Amino acid sequence: MADSRDRSSGSGSAVLVSAMAGAVLGAAGLGWWLLSEADRRRQAQRHLRVLRQSGLQGLQSGLQGLQGGLAKPVPVEDPLRDRVQQLNQAIDDVRRQLEQLQTQP
Repeated sequence: MADSRDRSSGSGSAVLVSAMAGAVLGAAGLGWWLLSEADRRRQAQRHLRVLRQSGLQGLQSGLQGLQGGLAKPVPVEDPLRDRVQQLNQAIDDVRRQLEQLQTQP
């Protein structure tokens, strides 16, 4: 009977470790994606700025579709910082829930 308890606590800790690893990997993947999107937007804005400064007025009319998404410059750092904070809070919540599951008899 003691062997079955040892096995169930071992599988419970394996599930706990797997869940925590999944949460961390998911948060890291989402963070990487958010950073790459912010970088892509910065590069698009920089490209438009260079085109405007170089005097290529004819190309600007063709770039109206691209400019539509970038017409209002939004500070990328604020939404990114907020999203990272939300992810950290979610990770903390998951960790607390897993710790509660582990301490329950």
